[in-house]
Amino acid sequence: MSLIANTPKPPYYAVIFTSLRTGHDQGYGEMAQRMVELAAQQPGFLGVESAREEVGITVSYWSDLESIKRWKANAEHQEAQRQGHEKWYSSFKTRISKVERDYGI
Repeated sequence: MSLIANTPKPPYYAVIFTSLRTGHDQGYGEMAQRMVELAAQQPGFLGVESAREEVGITVSYWSDLESIKRWKANAEHQEAQRQGHEKWYSSFKTRISKVERDYGI
């Protein structure tokens, strides 16, 4: 698996999740891995990139806004969100943006 998502030609959408963690790790790693696996099964999913240090940043890529709405409404994902709010994150922000252009090597 590449650490950089192989996305299609724009336009597409990015969901940027930035977080600060609490000291509570019980089940976090397993849940994070499960969410990547589950997201990859969703219609419209294009890829994901993630980095975790002092600030965690996960960017998932989606073909359209409706796919993002369906992912947010997924029951298992909602349970992960609930646990994140209650025990894993001291602060977080989710941003949704339209990718108009991308380039790289």
